[in-house]
Amino acid sequence: MSEPAPADPRAADGAAARAVGGVARLCAFGDAVLDVVVALERPTVVDDDVPARITLSAGGQAANVAAWAVALGVPAAVVSRVGADASGRLLRDLLVLQGVELLAPGDGARTGAVTSIVTPDGRRTMASDRGATESFPVGELDPGWFRGRDWLHVSGYALFGAGSSDAALRAAVLARSAGARVSVDLSSVTVVEAAGRAEIRRLVAAAAATVVFANAAEHAAAGPLDVATLVVKHGPAGCEVHEAGAVHAHPAPEAVVLDTTGAGDAFAAGWLVGGPPLALAAARSCVGLHGAMPPPGRTP
Repeated sequence: MSEPAPADPRAADGAAARAVGGVARLCAFGDAVLDVVVALERPTVVDDDVPARITLSAGGQAANVAAWAVALGVPAAVVSRVGADASGRLLRDLLVLQGVELLAPGDGARTGAVTSIVTPDGRRTMASDRGATESFPVGELDPGWFRGRDWLHVSGYALFGAGSSDAALRAAVLARSAGARVSVDLSSVTVVEAAGRAEIRRLVAAAAATVVFANAAEHAAAGPLDVATLVVKHGPAGCEVHEAGAVHAHPAPEAVVLDTTGAGDAFAAGWLVGGPPLALAAARSCVGLHGAMPPPGRTP
């Protein structure tokens, strides 16, 4: 039997999707960086080189979520810090191609980048340099960025980072004051363990998040969270939704896996736009592509 082709959630009707998720204009707070994906044709060899497919695109958790929201038919912006260097100019151009509005203060120190090494079985290892996004002075936030947005999605890299946490919390206050709801992605086991369980619980509560996204390892590292909806991702096994004292399982559709980079971000965007079915379809589409973002210029 032949393998199924990757699903394209962008074929879904945007209005119908929004009726499920309730998001009309999304804003994501956190990293916008250059994304370098190295897809290996075979395992690396010490002191030698091997063939690989290498791509360069816009990336970063917040930017990825915004790009997938746009691809799913919802206008989206990313609030981040981008340098005035050549990398920053390229990143701005790449975000324009994705249809993502970049809301950024003055020039940051240096544009960040993430390198993902993808093995032939589709698994990936990442090395991150957050660059300018590592620090975000609260005074550089513009309240106008959050007006007219009905959802703010906050990257855990920003919320739990020492140099950006205060700005992330202030962004959540500004967004809620403008009528938006807030979600948080725990982002990384490394980030969660560095912050510690007590601090994770404090910051999630301070952000007044109604939805938290985590994979199984991040959920285990963070421990119990007092949040209305906790979405735990299990990769090819689908997801579990912890809500109102109950746990609901949603199986994932079968997928052809080329690269898992950004699948969790596509999942989050799909969830906010259209709930569990669109989340799983978006993640399935993402793993069938190289890189974390959808091909630019395609809309539902």
